[in-house]
Amino acid sequence: RLLESRSFPTTPLGLRRLADWLTRFGTVARVGVEGTGTYGLGLQRVLQARGIDVIEVNRPNRQLRRARGKSDTVDAEAAARAVLAGHATVIPKARDGIVESIRVLKVARDSTRRNRQRISGQLRHLVLTAPEPVRLEVTGLTEKALVARAARYRLGDDPADLITATKTALRTLARQHQLLTADLAALRNQLDTLTARANPSLRQLCGVGPDCAAALLITAGDNPDRIRSEAAFAALCGASPIEASSGKVRHHRLNRGGDRHANAALHTIVLVRMSCHQPTRDYIARRTTEGKSKRAIMRALKRYLAREIYHELVHPQPAQNTDDLRTRRQALHQSMHTVAEELDTTIMTVSRLERGLAHNRDLTTRYHQWLDHTETA
Repeated sequence: RLLESRSFPTTPLGLRRLADWLTRFGTVARVGVEGTGTYGLGLQRVLQARGIDVIEVNRPNRQLRRARGKSDTVDAEAAARAVLAGHATVIPKARDGIVESIRVLKVARDSTRRNRQRISGQLRHLVLTAPEPVRLEVTGLTEKALVARAARYRLGDDPADLITATKTALRTLARQHQLLTADLAALRNQLDTLTARANPSLRQLCGVGPDCAAALLITAGDNPDRIRSEAAFAALCGASPIEASSGKVRHHRLNRGGDRHANAALHTIVLVRMSCHQPTRDYIARRTTEGKSKRAIMRALKRYLAREIYHELVHPQPAQNTDDLRTRRQALHQSMHTVAEELDTTIMTVSRLERGLAHNRDLTTRYHQWLDHTETA
């Protein structure tokens, strides 16, 4: 039954008073908190610091809310009853480790990339409508060359002159573009370093770059053990199959819910593997001969990939050593061109792998196996 209800300010002192008030009624087994990723995060941290289990609660059912009305007291009671009834069982993300650092950096990177794209569009529009002397100077230039040229413009003395005004606008936007490009490169380098430190084995999977790894790590959180199974992780990423049959037609589709950023990361990895991962290409060829469509094959690949990534998140493995690849190759007097042909890849990929700039577990394993075979031959 409802024992009592009370409001507290969302300040550090107010949240501590709330925790003290809860213990007045006995031992607290668990607390349901709504919005643990935003406004409820401060309360979650205070309760967890006191050893109280916190359960994440979704907002109440809209039909129930319309029937009972809405207030802070009603929502708090609904959250408590959802935990008591077992409807709410999700353990919230810890948000106190390296993955949280990755999340905040990715927020800044995504915002920077969007702003640069907006400025690129504005530059193109100004070039299209620029006076003829200015437009002829930059017509046919790539975006990088256009930005470099516009950033060096010397301005006239009369701001009312159309050519001077246009050059001022182009130079201002070009310099903003250059600053955003520098920030974007710095943020990407930081994400590259942090994702490799957080889970090196995940980064060594084929097709998993810094952006995809960051999205998947953020979805799992600093405590990925809270995810009960690989099927739950697939549903969390929107990669779980859902039956969409009708009559005699038997059909499945992917879940349209879940974290769409993680789903986009899975989609990107699948596209990369479809282009350069030989086992994936063999699977596509086999399923195509069976009459499966490309969309159905990609759905199956995303579900398989979710299973593979789940095990890497929950049971991370140490990174494979690539420091000795170049030394062993040079000792055998083999060129990177020969290695690239043997491994069916590019010379640049081999070079980046040897220098530790690229992470690919499958390619690293095949490289070591080829070196072992060559040494014993």
